[in-house]
Amino acid sequence: MRIILVTGLGGAGRTTVAAATALAEARAGRRTLLVSEDAGRLPDDGNLRVLRPEPAADFRREFLALQARSGVALDLLGAAPFEDAELTELPGSRPFALLRALREAAAGDHELAVVDLPPLPEALAVLALPEQLRRYLRRLLPRERQAARALRPMLAQLAGVPMPAQWLYETTARWEDELAAVQAVVEAPGTTVRLVLEPGPAATRALRTARLGLALHRLSLDSVVANRLLPAGSEDPWLAGLTAEQHRHLAELRTAGGVLHELPHLGRAPRGADDLALLAPAGTDAVPAPTWTVEDRRDEDGVLVWHVPLPGAAKEELFLVRRGDELLLAAGPFRRNLPLPGALRRCAVTGAGLVDGDLRVRFTPDPGLWPDRPTP
Repeated sequence: MRIILVTGLGGAGRTTVAAATALAEARAGRRTLLVSEDAGRLPDDGNLRVLRPEPAADFRREFLALQARSGVALDLLGAAPFEDAELTELPGSRPFALLRALREAAAGDHELAVVDLPPLPEALAVLALPEQLRRYLRRLLPRERQAARALRPMLAQLAGVPMPAQWLYETTARWEDELAAVQAVVEAPGTTVRLVLEPGPAATRALRTARLGLALHRLSLDSVVANRLLPAGSEDPWLAGLTAEQHRHLAELRTAGGVLHELPHLGRAPRGADDLALLAPAGTDAVPAPTWTVEDRRDEDGVLVWHVPLPGAAKEELFLVRRGDELLLAAGPFRRNLPLPGALRRCAVTGAGLVDGDLRVRFTPDPGLWPDRPTP
């Protein structure tokens, strides 16, 4: 199944574009799911279903389930459990509700899912969340520690502190499985991102930021939607000036490369199926995610080179450092801990350079860890 993740600058009309895309795909005969918390009532179509994430209800359900699994520990502490009616949504619960909806969308009987994401900066943070949380869980409560549960009483006596209870490991394992499932959906070959912008001073900068952030997380940008384009040829001087400025920024988006869809300004808020039909971008095939490759240059230079595509990156905005089997990479406002490929874990980082948006990290094999090469 293909999944289109729709995001963009706040106020650029991404929710409307997501709804129009889903309706057009459904009317083309594809079983389509629209995931959106904010989409209004859509025209009836037998191929279209709408899934609306409910952060408050999702938070209550998950909190009560965790409370039930932790009942014995809470009783020992003398804690008073919460009831459903007294729970209110906490800040930060909205991204988790969206991720669960994304996992549910991927598991459904659909050919296509269109997911209405938050504005660009928040959307990139949400898409990176499963991998980040899995890394934290593996570091703090690795699964292999569960194998030593029979030794916990003795270890507790030796350490002088109580060891984590089994329910904590079980809960962590469940979270790890759920996060892994969501991460698999985000990183699947059929998952792409569609960026909605209104041509203006911030549009080109937003596109550069989006391309950089998506590339760092190996996500595919299938197209850019230039929304709310004003008609040319107005006799009103104010409107003609505004149109000229907008089309100047539109030309900058065209030169940025990639697929660009241009959608008109309707002169009013979209109403009904006819208006949505005017705001549906043309279909776009899934675009492969950026490919990261390891180039073997031991014969020429004695190094291995890891190629990490970072379109739009600036040398002065890059930072990287080796930490064990990971490479901490910061690019502009984004950071990611990259697990090193197996061959590179037995090497030392000896340099890096940025060439035409391609970050090239050089690794020199460690003689003590690298097997001897056969003599010709």
